[in-house]
Amino acid sequence: MWPLYAAGFTTAFGAHGIAANLGGHSDDAVTSLLVLGGLLALYDGAEVVLKPLFGTLADRIGARPVLLGGLVAFAVASAAYAVADSPGWLWAARLGQGAAASAFSPSASALVARLNPAAKHGRAFGGYGFYKSIGYTLGPLLGGVLVWAGGLRLLFTVLAVLGVAVALWAALAVPRVPPLPKRRQTVLDLARRLADPAFLRPTAALAAATAALSVGVGFLPVSGAAAGLGTVATGAAVSVLAACAAVVQPKAGRALDEGRLTARTGLTAGLLITAAGLACAMLPGLAGVLLAAALIGVGTGLITPLGFASLAASTPAERLGQTMGSAELGRELGDAGGPLLVAAVASLATLTYGYGALALLLAAGPALALSRVLAARRPMTSRTGDR
Repeated sequence: MWPLYAAGFTTAFGAHGIAANLGGHSDDAVTSLLVLGGLLALYDGAEVVLKPLFGTLADRIGARPVLLGGLVAFAVASAAYAVADSPGWLWAARLGQGAAASAFSPSASALVARLNPAAKHGRAFGGYGFYKSIGYTLGPLLGGVLVWAGGLRLLFTVLAVLGVAVALWAALAVPRVPPLPKRRQTVLDLARRLADPAFLRPTAALAAATAALSVGVGFLPVSGAAAGLGTVATGAAVSVLAACAAVVQPKAGRALDEGRLTARTGLTAGLLITAAGLACAMLPGLAGVLLAAALIGVGTGLITPLGFASLAASTPAERLGQTMGSAELGRELGDAGGPLLVAAVASLATLTYGYGALALLLAAGPALALSRVLAARRPMTSRTGDR
């Protein structure tokens, strides 16, 4: 399991470490905000297109070869810019890193499920999510130190070495998991499986959690600056968000495995807590920023391991790669859609209303589910009263 945790750390550290330092430390390549936006979108765009494809490939030939190939490709893409150090190669390296992460990220998730019995899926995905959160937390901080010490080339060099090291570790430690026999699947069969509530509910929750996480990381510093807080205070708030998510994930997974928490209850609670965090972001001053960061972190920390464990429980083992790749696609759409929604509402009104819009959207699912439960109980109660 440890090389799989390291793979999760690698994709998170690589994505956030470079993204957080592109704008301020690459004047030769990033000549405008439009160029910066393109470089940031290139990584996620590759993941949106390729993750379902690589997930399906993992089911066909085995998740381990796709994991190893993706890690090696990540190292090669990182080394390309470290050696060439030109604006054109920066674009190529970001595209290559995104494509490589599209291969080894869903493969790692599928292997987490295959290498653990169903009774331990909560713990396994909790641990995987914990180390991914550590990558998200350390990426901007450690990446900034590396760029300060040796520029972007040093950061890309470290990522190349990290990719090779994790690939070698996985080759030595991760056992071969052969693909399972499966019946032929038509496009209609795939559409039916992806439209099943057992897939849609956890995937929608994962997308909502990623949307809130992206908004918290991107916009809470803006709220802090507007309240007169310095960069240290706003940076600490973002760190609180990541730390809460990292701490909660293993605990949530353990509670699921021990039967103290069901996936449905945990996902509902996670969405409501995350929505409450976004509502707290509407409050002015440091208290609002810190409360928002803590609650968003706790809510997303609940949702992430329970969502993936729920997907693993409802998916045939021979289709795990395809399901995890499709679920990762949902997360990427949430990652992009959340900030776009908040920014669009903020441009028409204020950032406060942007937080409120996303909070209402996240709370709508649990509210609708609760109304259905109450509606189903009401006729039963009336019939009992008649008798």
